Amino acid sequence: MTVQLDSPGIASVGEASAAEAELEQLYEKVKELDAQLLEVIKKRSELVRRIGATAKGTDASREAQAEEMAVLGRFDELGSDGSSLAMTLLRLGRTRQA
Repeated sequence: MTVQLDSPGIASVGEASAAEAELEQLYEKVKELDAQLLEVIKKRSELVRRIGATAKGTDASREAQAEEMAVLGRFDELGSDGSSLAMTLLRLGRTRQA
């Protein structure tokens, strides 16, 4: 059986190299975004912990509950995954760092 190298579905060496180079660039961009997300999440968690510490001893529990519901609402457009992400962010804000 003979296979033509220029058959549809079979990439030539040049096309494969170009695809590999593009994939490498795309993966690098994802890594950069992951690093940015991690940094933003850390900053957000610290701010929420500061809010909690500042609000402690005040009558801010209703406001805190309303804000948590607002967080859930801000991630609605992502569907159930957005709800999971919002809940994770809320938990991270409650976690005490050692």
